[in-house]
Amino acid sequence: MTPKKTLVLGASENPMRYSYLAINSLVNKKHPVVAVGLKEAEVAGVKILTTPAPFADVDTVTLYLNPQRQQQYYDYIVGLKPERVIFNPGTENPELYSILKENGIEIEVACTLVMLSTSQY
Repeated sequence: MTPKKTLVLGASENPMRYSYLAINSLVNKKHPVVAVGLKEAEVAGVKILTTPAPFADVDTVTLYLNPQRQQQYYDYIVGLKPERVIFNPGTENPELYSILKENGIEIEVACTLVMLSTSQY
């Protein structure tokens, strides 16, 4: 398995949030993780930034923001040039699908946690 550098967008330090579980699972599976969220925090050794940073070599963006909250990140996501964007349950967004497809970025409507636990990541 090749490690895939992953941006968790909508990251949270709340253990009840799926983004928190995803960061832990990604780290446990040895994927490099970067994170952007509303509050500065640290989860599993990953610093959550509050402003989008120009991370290099991001393979995957996994979304934990509803479609309205995603809009401010459209250009940012495209600018990172990831291989794919994973739309976790509740983040489905046909408008963003179109933008990503136009830019040659693969979309997956799936659950990051399920993908990791079933070795489909």
